[in-house]
Amino acid sequence: MSVFATLVEHLADLLHPLLGASAAAGAIVLFTACVRLLVHPLSRAAARGQKARTALQPKIAELRKKHAKSPEKLQKAVLELHAEEKVSPLSGCLPSLLQMPAFFLLYHLFSNTTNPLLTHELFAAPLGGRWSDALGDGGMLGGAGLVYAGLFALVAVVAAFNYRRTRRTMAASPVMPVADGEAVPGMGAMTKVMPFMSFFTLFTVAVVPLAAALYVVTSTTWSAVERAVLYR
Repeated sequence: MSVFATLVEHLADLLHPLLGASAAAGAIVLFTACVRLLVHPLSRAAARGQKARTALQPKIAELRKKHAKSPEKLQKAVLELHAEEKVSPLSGCLPSLLQMPAFFLLYHLFSNTTNPLLTHELFAAPLGGRWSDALGDGGMLGGAGLVYAGLFALVAVVAAFNYRRTRRTMAASPVMPVADGEAVPGMGAMTKVMPFMSFFTLFTVAVVPLAAALYVVTSTTWSAVERAVLYR
């Protein structure tokens, strides 16, 4: 953890002539972008896996109809199809799971109250402060409040973009029936909730220290652009 903090501090020193008092905030954004760039090959692998599994959906739909009354035969046939097409059922999920430790490490780093970076500011907003602190010190029109207003606006734009993409993706790949025209249990509710998941980032930004919020916003924005390019 101290190694990551030291790297960000060095980045802040390099950016100080350009960004001044906001150099630490710029270092957090740059460091997060660099980490996301390092794990980009995993994202590309996830995209390839997702596209491969999507291409198998018509054949899987035929298997569901053929083995509608025999879940055991259906499962075996689906596994054989994946083996025949050389597509792993986890090919789109495993790379994303491998990224999670790095993301949690960064989030913990920027949420740690002992991190010396939290004594710096982004314009008038302390990196160790929260939205509630900004509201108590000048309100939404104060210096810190305007910083959070800008972050909320960016998150809202990214969330709206993700919402539209998720709706289009789920409309193009509707839930396949299991048997007798019935959908997978619970998938109907999941289908309704998933498009709104991106808006939960607004809540995260509001409750964590500003340093962690910068990480979350940078990572979320990167993910939106990355998915738009990889899944086009």
